[in-house]
Amino acid sequence: MSGLGSLRRSFLLSAVGAWALPGTTLSATDFVRSEPRINHRVSIALAAPLSLHHLPLTLADRLGFFRQAGIAVEWLPQGSDVQALASAMQGQAQVVSGAFEHLFGLQQKGMSCQAFVQMGRTPQLSFGVSSRLNVRSVMALKGAKIGVSALQSSSHFMACHWLMQNGLLPEDVVFVEVGSSLGVVDALRAGAVDAVCNLDPIMFGLEHRNEIRLLGEARTLLSSRKLLGGAVPGACLWARSDYLQKQPELVQALSDAVVHGLKWLQTAGLTDILKTVPASHWEADRTIYLGAFEKLRESYALDGVFAPEAVANAWHAYNRLPDRHVGSRPVLASTYTNSFAMKSKIRFEA
Repeated sequence: MSGLGSLRRSFLLSAVGAWALPGTTLSATDFVRSEPRINHRVSIALAAPLSLHHLPLTLADRLGFFRQAGIAVEWLPQGSDVQALASAMQGQAQVVSGAFEHLFGLQQKGMSCQAFVQMGRTPQLSFGVSSRLNVRSVMALKGAKIGVSALQSSSHFMACHWLMQNGLLPEDVVFVEVGSSLGVVDALRAGAVDAVCNLDPIMFGLEHRNEIRLLGEARTLLSSRKLLGGAVPGACLWARSDYLQKQPELVQALSDAVVHGLKWLQTAGLTDILKTVPASHWEADRTIYLGAFEKLRESYALDGVFAPEAVANAWHAYNRLPDRHVGSRPVLASTYTNSFAMKSKIRFEA
């Protein structure tokens, strides 16, 4: 037994020696899990930061997935996705969270940008008319004032799709820029607009309170396919192509955090959402927030990977819009890359 005790003591001393390498000092904190090291800092521009459009980002932030990936994020809220896009082009933001279709226009203008992780599988937008008006069809909106977040925004594009699908042209109405926050509600209540196209939970809240009558929605996979002719990518993270090449580790870390959030979302219940999302996102009504989330649940991406056929469908829909025939047809394969999301998918088995 004494020989065995001696052997054990020798093993323990060797183990301690292995820990106490030259130049190191052991303390109690060495045996406690340390905070993840921040290796990268990145600025992300986004419109409507409290909307459900960016829920995967909110989850990745609140659940600590960005920190786990070694990233510190600076959020740059903007009034519309057009302004978010402009902030990236002007060098104020390094990454944009927004609608995929903007990449077509950027490439046609000679700007090389790529989406690198998909967050949504639908546009997540709705179109509704004020309940104070006796309007029951899109066709009856000729001459009406339509509230969109900004001209050339995704809400503007989608409103045009609904108009054209129902026999109207965009020039048959007047588009009014109302932003993508509570200004939408104020404009509708004040009579500054007759109808609105915007994101949830604002649109669901207006619908829930009977302030609008819904004339169209692109929340679900089925409704989006009917309107746009097939599956399309929705919200995504994108950046300049040269930034992706210069900062591959940072971009991979961003992709990992988002895909981790999407994976968590697949099994999350309503209670999980309430515990994770800040109360400020509910805007004092969690019933509306959760109701909107239930409408959108299937719209979130599963693994962050872009489907080539969905990108092609998005281009065909974009190309049907007025004044889109400017510049050459974009090279669709260069508007996105799956190199980062595929690694994240494997890592988290999403």
